[in-house]
Amino acid sequence: MNNVLVSIKRFFKNKNVVTVLGVILILGLLYFGYNRTIKEQTNPVRIPVATQTIQPRTLITDEMVTFISVPKSMVSDNVLKGTGSIVDKYTAVNTVIPKGSMFYSDVLVEKEDLPDSAFVEVPVGQTPYALSVTSQSTYGNSIFPGNIIDVYMKATDENGQIIVGRLLEDVKVLAVKDNAGNNVFEDTTANRTPSTLLFGVNNETYVLLKRAEYLKSKGVELFPVPYGGNVQLTGNTKVDREELVELIDSLSIGYISEDEFQDQVQDEIEKNQQEQQENQNSQQNNGAQ
Repeated sequence: MNNVLVSIKRFFKNKNVVTVLGVILILGLLYFGYNRTIKEQTNPVRIPVATQTIQPRTLITDEMVTFISVPKSMVSDNVLKGTGSIVDKYTAVNTVIPKGSMFYSDVLVEKEDLPDSAFVEVPVGQTPYALSVTSQSTYGNSIFPGNIIDVYMKATDENGQIIVGRLLEDVKVLAVKDNAGNNVFEDTTANRTPSTLLFGVNNETYVLLKRAEYLKSKGVELFPVPYGGNVQLTGNTKVDREELVELIDSLSIGYISEDEFQDQVQDEIEKNQQEQQENQNSQQNNGAQ
């Protein structure tokens, strides 16, 4: 027995033996640690993905979400792992979630945090104005956000003469919306019909446009024309902007209650500017997250 103990002591006192055993132990620990890490990373986890292509500013519903199993290594920190963080949220502006894609925290927002990008793009000091249009007046829905247009006016003067002229020039279209307020070109699969063109104007021009809008029942019509384009004037007389403004003022006398009109328009301007500021703040907050 003593001989055995002596042999064991001699064995462990041998530096070469101790070194070999140490190397074997370290390699063993590395091997098992590596295998454990690989196993953890390759173990499947269930992750929610989109069942369909989801367009910008869309409310996420249960039907749009399903679960698949993927290796844990494919799941980054910003991937949402439960429907509670997805359903009833909205896709952010200019964000399309492809079918089969995971949901990421930076592409979903609450409804109240969803900015209207058109309002955000209105230049400082201007008020957004929505010009009523149709598919026909937008040349078969061929006026797009970013296009430059002129705004023409058609009316009948005091002599019964139909006149046409350019009321606004060089206006940038910020958005094309349908009658529900959705951006027409935001969802290419929805086949939406244009109802308004949104652009920014100064307060004086906003009042002028609203006054012309109120005179619609008296035959005043506003319509867009591509910038620098020509208007067919068969049987009509072309006039300059000054004459159009004078006609708007004259038709307004006795037809529009000036005090009520000014109060209503001022309320609209303040409301639009407040919404513009809220959307800018919302976009800044989302960008900071």
